[in-house]
Amino acid sequence: MKPRKIPLRKCIACQEMMPKKELIRIVRTPSGDIQIDLTGKKPGRGAYLCGKVSCFRLAQKSKALERALKQPVAPEIYEQLERDFIGVQDEFLARGEQSDDDEE
Repeated sequence: MKPRKIPLRKCIACQEMMPKKELIRIVRTPSGDIQIDLTGKKPGRGAYLCGKVSCFRLAQKSKALERALKQPVAPEIYEQLERDFIGVQDEFLARGEQSDDDEE
């Protein structure tokens, strides 16, 4: 049986290619809202970030998130995303460690 191909995506901040499941997706919905998409299946334009707050801050500083989503991002949205990102980071990192255990 042929092994399944693992989809890769690039972190918009550090430019590192990683498996899609190891990255956090930020989505601009068709209505224009910007939010974190942990399922990776919400409709809209997506941008991927590593699970590190430092990458989020780099994306904010370099405006990489705005370029990837093709829309200006207001400062209050960045603040909300950062709070969400910090809250999600622990859960996301735990999920990543869990998938590593599954592979063994």
